[in-house]
Amino acid sequence: MEKTGGSRKKPLKRKGATEEPQEAAFVKDGATESEVQPPKASAFPPGFSISEIKNKQRRHLMFTRWKQQQRKEKLAAKKKLKKEREALGDKAPPKPIPKTIDNQRVYDETTVDPTDEEVAYDEATDEFASYFNRQTSPKILITTSDRPHGRTVRLCEQLSTVIPNSHVYYRRGLALKKIIPQCISRDFTDLIVINEDRKTPNGLILSHLPNGPTAHFKMSSVRLRKEIKRRGKDPTEHIPEIILNNFTTRLGHSIGRMFASLFPHNPQFTGRQVATFHNQRDYIFFRFHRYIFKSEKKVGIQELGPRFTLKLRSLQKGTFDSKYGEYEWVHKPREMDTSRRKFHL
Repeated sequence: MEKTGGSRKKPLKRKGATEEPQEAAFVKDGATESEVQPPKASAFPPGFSISEIKNKQRRHLMFTRWKQQQRKEKLAAKKKLKKEREALGDKAPPKPIPKTIDNQRVYDETTVDPTDEEVAYDEATDEFASYFNRQTSPKILITTSDRPHGRTVRLCEQLSTVIPNSHVYYRRGLALKKIIPQCISRDFTDLIVINEDRKTPNGLILSHLPNGPTAHFKMSSVRLRKEIKRRGKDPTEHIPEIILNNFTTRLGHSIGRMFASLFPHNPQFTGRQVATFHNQRDYIFFRFHRYIFKSEKKVGIQELGPRFTLKLRSLQKGTFDSKYGEYEWVHKPREMDTSRRKFHL
């Protein structure tokens, strides 16, 4: 007897299971996967607020899309403005100067005028006059805080290759008040002390000998030579050039002259080396580069290292004296940092 073939029962759907979505209506018959394009996302409505989305992943996705849309709109407006300027040619209006914190700086009454007779008299009679008159040549002593670690020691050694006629000595529990008379007796003109915290350099004391002044800086963003990408070969023994940027006030002028007095006043241009102290918003960025002449008109630079950033904390008259010293200027954040557009150097 033939078995009667009953109809096969459909498998029961589990509770909560959903059917697979059918192909969208915009897919043509015979189209491959590469030809299928997803629908374009519509623009966000004016009152749309991403912060109201509760789901974290969905909120992050919508924020990414919103940022992409903002970039596209900004690029389209930029291209449109460029075409309009090209169409106008010489009749195009001048480009507006963007507002930055630097060019919106509050005017300082102590800004130095190079033609001022009082400034010229101060330069001729200050502690650095003998250096700029080429009567004395700098001789630098570089030391560290007591019991320094490897990173601070390497920074001192690399600084000695940047600053000519500099010598590194390690402190063995000796106080600075005892080091300074020994430096003066041995004809050192400047003393540099690198302090550290948690095995990282975090401070620099620069004292001009024998009569001061003494500046105390906070040090940050220290990068040794091995930590700098695409750096050049080690520096040579040539005397580098010195570049001082944006030291405009009387205080900044004094700090700039302190840095300049560390290097001999006769740079050897054949070495193509340059040390830069760039002041921006009261942060002093130190960089050490070498010129690379690619052709008669094109010149590149190659960083040699090390690099670091300084922030002036105080300027003291005379040599280092933390207890009885007389301070010319002390940074007081609560009183001085009331405006973002107020700078002191």
